[in-house]
Amino acid sequence: MPYLSTHPGPPILCRFAAALFGFLLAAAVPVAAEVRLPDIGDPANSVFSAADDRALGDAFMREVRAHVAVIDDPEVEAYIQGLGDRLTAHLRGPSGAFHYFVVRDRSINAFAGPGGHIGVNSGLILLTESESELASVLAHETAHVTQHHIARGIVNARRSNIPALAGLLAAIVIGIKNPQAGRATLAGLTGLNAQRRINFTRSNELEADRVGMQILHDSGFDANAMPVFFERLQNTYRFTRRPPAFLLDHPVTGERIADARARAAQFPYRQYVDSAAYALVRAKLRVITASDPRTALRYFAGQAKDQGGDAGLASRYGRALALARTGESAAANALLDELIKEKPQRIAFRLARADNELCSGDGARAVARYAAVFRLYPDDAAVVRGYANALVQMRRAKQAVRVLLDYRHVHALSAPLLRLLAKAYQATGQVAESKLALAEQFYKNGDLDAAIRQLELGRRSPGDYYVRSKIDARIESLRQEQILRTKRR
Repeated sequence: MPYLSTHPGPPILCRFAAALFGFLLAAAVPVAAEVRLPDIGDPANSVFSAADDRALGDAFMREVRAHVAVIDDPEVEAYIQGLGDRLTAHLRGPSGAFHYFVVRDRSINAFAGPGGHIGVNSGLILLTESESELASVLAHETAHVTQHHIARGIVNARRSNIPALAGLLAAIVIGIKNPQAGRATLAGLTGLNAQRRINFTRSNELEADRVGMQILHDSGFDANAMPVFFERLQNTYRFTRRPPAFLLDHPVTGERIADARARAAQFPYRQYVDSAAYALVRAKLRVITASDPRTALRYFAGQAKDQGGDAGLASRYGRALALARTGESAAANALLDELIKEKPQRIAFRLARADNELCSGDGARAVARYAAVFRLYPDDAAVVRGYANALVQMRRAKQAVRVLLDYRHVHALSAPLLRLLAKAYQATGQVAESKLALAEQFYKNGDLDAAIRQLELGRRSPGDYYVRSKIDARIESLRQEQILRTKRR
């Protein structure tokens, strides 16, 4: 559900990335997978099954990855998931798995999807001034999931006879990049009663505020961060000629701020100290989302030179990353060497140093650096990705395959890791295995047709019986899914 949306507005993906909450959830899933939604009686106390929820969520993420720039940087992924895990560890009552991710978009937004998938825009993370503020956003979105608002949205859709699932999916996808166009598309497809939509979304937002604040407090964060962030949004865009489209449609009202302040006052005062990871990830996001790395470099150059603690570390780290992106490798390495000496346990500093060496052509030294970190942290996704990539580039593909397969025994491979595995297999002459891995990478990114094409190429490539059987089974599975998608258009 879109963060801070109290005003009426059609629920599209900027009300779940503009936002795939509300009744549009009924559309997002069946398009991508065979999900037979159960009969839902009273939406206040009935939800669909865990299996349906997972299938809905998987389909949602495939569509999101196909149309939205999801940041796949392992450091960013690990941080946002860890912050979300801290919140969900303190949920009251049973809950399923949650997946948190960051979208490369400088606009202000956050959204919740089926299957516990919760996204937040990089722009919102950069706007926050404390980790508690960011946690308050995630807690709000988490509350939409725990309070079964998605199931209620599906009920609302079914009662309203929402037509054209493919059209609704198009509205969601359009709404990710252009909320107004998404709403226009949706308006042409639906005939819902406007007042019922208003009451539905308002009540859900207020409930998410209330439950989210409790989650925030139970997880050890400052409950006052929620109204503080509300107020900053209001003040930041009060006199802006062109405020974010999200805030145009869903303004932060004085009533909502007052209600949040009153609720926060019921909790005991808590002074929360931001983690170093929060500062470092914000610094990295500022660099990797900048249209020009020199812009980020100027930002960090303007930071106080005598900054201490985590803020100082983050400022120097961001400057080093920006220097590397502008081609000033020597200056970047000098800064990173200082940081490593001060904080040798910080994986991010070591990986950035190795990345610089790899990019500057010193592959052998980069592999040695990656290997040293890998021996200490063999289950860290960022370490595995950097190490495997360096091994492939240095023509040590067989070793890269072993590293990735060992990691896969414990963890699911992300789309970037699957692509690395495909490259490593290709380099070792295992073409069928390479095509299978590449197909899974395309599938995770929402490109079903490309996944099937890769599998068909793999079936025509040399390979043992076991691999060919896996390819045949996967082709059959994806073709069935393709048929289901076509039927729903």
